[in-house]
Amino acid sequence: MSADAPVVVVVEPETPGNVGTIARAMKNFGFSDLKLVDPPAMTRDSEAYGFAGHAREDVLPNADEVTFDHVVEQYHTVGFTAITNEDARRHVRFPFRTPRELADSLARVETQTALVFGREGTGLSNEELERLDEVCSIPASEEYPVLNLGQAATVALYELRTLTLGAGVENTQLPDVERERADEADIERFYDFFETFLTQLEHREHKREKTMRMVRRLLGRAHPTDREVTTLTGLFRKASERVQPPEKPR
Repeated sequence: MSADAPVVVVVEPETPGNVGTIARAMKNFGFSDLKLVDPPAMTRDSEAYGFAGHAREDVLPNADEVTFDHVVEQYHTVGFTAITNEDARRHVRFPFRTPRELADSLARVETQTALVFGREGTGLSNEELERLDEVCSIPASEEYPVLNLGQAATVALYELRTLTLGAGVENTQLPDVERERADEADIERFYDFFETFLTQLEHREHKREKTMRMVRRLLGRAHPTDREVTTLTGLFRKASERVQPPEKPR
């Protein structure tokens, strides 16, 4: 992790379990520096350690207790809020970025940043937000935009993971589609078996052609693997062997 990776600050958390959830999300997405303002007591047998997963080994026990003043004075600060102002007539909660926009912005600036999350019930106060440098909000339903503290931190840290894990993380944990996709020759072989199956079921050529196009588009979007294509080919080969061509009407 970069020395300039953002620190995560939680202001007056009420529930130890939420602190543990945040610590776990930090571990998941490459963050390690957790700072707590007036936290509750968190013993080794508390919910905090129960919810932290492997973060109970480093992120959580290494967390620092700090003051809000210290955070404001020492870091470029980003406050997270579910409630925003709609326009520039007030600047306490406006303008604001989404976490994804924030990731793009911070990636271009070498600065020590603190990601500041508020209380479970009331979040960050207007007075606290006025002292912070930026405001960030997670897009959510207008009917119910307020996320649980642990959920909000998890979503935000996921979107900001490129700041700690690097841009290459987008593909490191996912299958390489070009490598996994079955060979075109094998896919075409499946189409041959499927077309034979259609011919046995349907004499009207225009309907066969339409169905074949549909199946081609379907598999084209799916990028099937070798195993998937082999399974489908075997299935329709056996089906073709069992289906007898319908008798022509006399």
